[in-house]
Amino acid sequence: MAEVTVFQAINMDRNQRQLIDTAAMDWLTSPAAGVMRKPLEREAAESGQVTSIVRYAAGTFFPAHNHPAGEEILVLSGTFEDEHGCYPAGSYFRNPPGSSHSPGSSEGCELLVKLNMFQRDDLQPVNIDTTTQPWLPGLVAGLSVMPLHQFNGEQTALVRWQPGTHFSRHSHTGGEEIYVIDGVFEDEHGRYGAGSWLRSPDNSQHQPFSEQGCTIWVKTGHLAHLPG
Repeated sequence: MAEVTVFQAINMDRNQRQLIDTAAMDWLTSPAAGVMRKPLEREAAESGQVTSIVRYAAGTFFPAHNHPAGEEILVLSGTFEDEHGCYPAGSYFRNPPGSSHSPGSSEGCELLVKLNMFQRDDLQPVNIDTTTQPWLPGLVAGLSVMPLHQFNGEQTALVRWQPGTHFSRHSHTGGEEIYVIDGVFEDEHGRYGAGSWLRSPDNSQHQPFSEQGCTIWVKTGHLAHLPG
């Protein structure tokens, strides 16, 4: 008798701090040939809430599908595309609950993808080319911010740290999630190079800084509406 593989959820306890060096992870296959994944948190095998790094080989296209609770994507490299347009590296977009598409990539790409985590009334599509958007001054010298999305306590932004920038100790109501795009992000708990993914629970605290400088994608407040 063939052995039955039982799926186990991955990092779904949002009360636990998570740190993953995605650069050290192996790529896993997906149902579509040429599409590989690195799961960071995953509720079910091919459904439910998912955060992952996804790689499309050149010339790869995924079958048409819908997103019952939304899809959020940051294009890390290459060009992602679907029937609605092409999204080069630096593109950030949100496809709201009930949307559908046939995604793929003619040249190949890598993405940070979050599925099925939208709040029920968050229905506004978002499509931002972060390479052309202005940076706004942060709360301390050396810090620049590019707001990407805000809804009902949830905020998403790019944050650029100049070398030697330090921020005050603070907490995050509703949690915090970080993906390090380049450079080295730091706090009292450690150093996090490019490709690091961190998720900190509701009301967690830290005192971040960057001696080398870095750019990070940051989401805060979202864990408040997700199951524990």
